Formats: sequence, structure tokens, C-alpha cells
Amino acid sequence: MYLMSESIDKPFNADGAKKMDSIAKGPFAPIYPIIADQIMDVCKITSGSCIDLGCGPAHLAIAVARVSDLAIDAVDSSPDMLTIATENIKEAGLSGRVRVVNGDVHALPYEDSSVDLIISRGSLFFWNDLNKAFLEIYRVLRPNGRTFIGGGFGTDALKEEIFRKMRSIDPKWEKNAEKRLKMQQSDKIPKALKAAGVAEYEIRRDLAGFWIIMRK
Repeated sequence: MYLMSESIDKPFNADGAKKMDSIAKGPFAPIYPIIADQIMDVCKITSGSCIDLGCGPAHLAIAVARVSDLAIDAVDSSPDMLTIATENIKEAGLSGRVRVVNGDVHALPYEDSSVDLIISRGSLFFWNDLNKAFLEIYRVLRPNGRTFIGGGFGTDALKEEIFRKMRSIDPKWEKNAEKRLKMQQSDKIPKALKAAGVAEYEIRRDLAGFWIIMRK
């Protein structure tokens, strides 16, 4: 869950992780329960194993755990981010259901065909190699597994509210967000999915966002 214009090959330091957590608990806080419900409604997977890629402070992982029986790994490449994620998971009373894992989307520490559901909000736009990332995601996804990967704000009303609040917090944020929107509209993602051998997928540009639903 990335909010700022960071590169995934440069993990957040302690200050960056704290700033992200603060914003996630502020303007972005209302979106996570809504997106969690959308994931359940679209993917229809409520138990088994789940990975939240680029989890950040783990707010989406926590929200999904609250509406499912999934065992969730909150995966991020930043040790400082995972420290905060661990604290948030503990505060939510979900230490037995959600665990943190230091990992990179380009080399996931999981066996082939081992995960039922893979989710991610916001990190895709900062992956260095889309082909390699999708190849890894597809590799670890179980047969009949699903993904819900992309970026969204829950509802159109929340999207407008977040943009308004973020303009005052970070003047550069909207410009960076617009760059990410352009990526959604390009052919880079379909090409990368095809290169990774993903045979069945849907790209949804509704639900106040952009989501890639893969099925293996």
C-alpha cells in the first residue's frame, strides 16, 4: 500500500514509514474496509491463504482479516514499514491471523501454487519489472486462485475527499497520482500479463479504482 512517489527498490526508512502510516490512519482510513468488502465480493475467497503485496502499514491486510477467515501474510520490502505493520496488527488483535514477511514482489518467498488470494493496493505502480512481478504472482497462485491488484479509493466520493485532503498535505501528490492514472490507461499492464503467461484475467476500471483480477 503505497501512498507517495516512492520506488519499490528503495524501501521506506523509519521516517517515511511513519509518514505513510499517519496518512493511512488519516485521509485514507475509510477506504480499507470498503476495499476489503469489494475483494470478498469479487474474488469469493474467504478462507485459505492470502498475501498482501507491498502492504505498507498493513491496513488493507487488517481490513481483509476482519471480514474473512483468511490467514494473511503482509509482505513488504521495508523492515521499518514491517515494524509499524507489526504494531498495527497487534493493536488490531490479529497477531494470530496476520503475519509480516520481508519480501520482494520480483522474488516472492513462496512455493509454486501455494496461495489462494493475492491482493495489493497501490504498490503495482512502483514495481520495477511488471513482467517479472506478474510471473512471480502467477507462479505462487494456486489453481482457481484469484488476485485483486491495483489501486482504488473505495467510492467516488471518498476519492474526491482524499484528493482534496492530500492537496494540503503534499502539493506534489496529485501530480504523482495523475502519472499513475496514465499507467492504468496504457497497454503496459495487458502486455506484461500476457508475457507472464496469465491466460485468464479481467481489468476492472470501476469500484472507484483500477483492479486486475487474475484467475489461475
